[in-house]
Amino acid sequence: MALVELERIRPQVALITLNRPERLNALSFPLVDELHAALDDVAADNSLRVAIVTGAGRAFCSGLDLKETGGASVSKGLSGPAAGMRSQEHIAGLIPHLRAIPQPVIAAVNGVAVGGGFALALGCDLRVCTQSAHFNVQFIRVGVSGCDIGISYTLPRLIGAARAFELILTARDVDSAEAERIGLVSRVAPDGEAVDAALEYAERILDLAPFAVTMTKEVMWANVAAPSLEAAIHLENRTQILASHTGDIAEAVAAFAEKRKPDFTRTKPGERLPSLD
Repeated sequence: MALVELERIRPQVALITLNRPERLNALSFPLVDELHAALDDVAADNSLRVAIVTGAGRAFCSGLDLKETGGASVSKGLSGPAAGMRSQEHIAGLIPHLRAIPQPVIAAVNGVAVGGGFALALGCDLRVCTQSAHFNVQFIRVGVSGCDIGISYTLPRLIGAARAFELILTARDVDSAEAERIGLVSRVAPDGEAVDAALEYAERILDLAPFAVTMTKEVMWANVAAPSLEAAIHLENRTQILASHTGDIAEAVAAFAEKRKPDFTRTKPGERLPSLD
């Protein structure tokens, strides 16, 4: 049985499901391998425009599988710190991998998301959760640094440094109501409806111009770490001019004037509004 299931649940939407429900979808090294492979498959399929990540059963992901022995597939032939570092990098690499694929990724958190599972949710572009979901940084509870799998970067940028410090240092639980209040998630859905809530966001995204969506994801994450306002604006300016040559802007304006939904499949590259020539 696959540890990560990849299916197309709408013509342009992929669902990636962590599939170890008996272990609350804990991150084993084989699961990490399959998740990297699933992300590669989504990125390579230009007919897919949105991806949703969720967990099978009653949990999103309970973090690293502490009962697993041995190293990652990428650490074969190594030992000691070298093997440990290669395995660590392989797991932590999931977060930049989520950011690198062109499709927006929505985390549908359907239960516990702690440690590495919390890190996965934070690495996605949007997050929704169910009422019974809860989050916990976890790492410091098992005797290692609370900063792991990208959390020291992602969490402060989502909820602010002061609140992130508190959650990382105390490793306390955050329930769904608090998660929505502090901006960890965009929406709380009834139990059992995490994927449905994510699909509502996906459908909104599918109504938008494909290239514009891809560039928005890319520029947003690049500018989160921009060294200055001017650097961020320079990237925005170049992206806007590039996007103006796709033909999508002409279709969007025409659809607005004609009071209809845009059809970006019929746009012609290079077609621009007269004011942009």
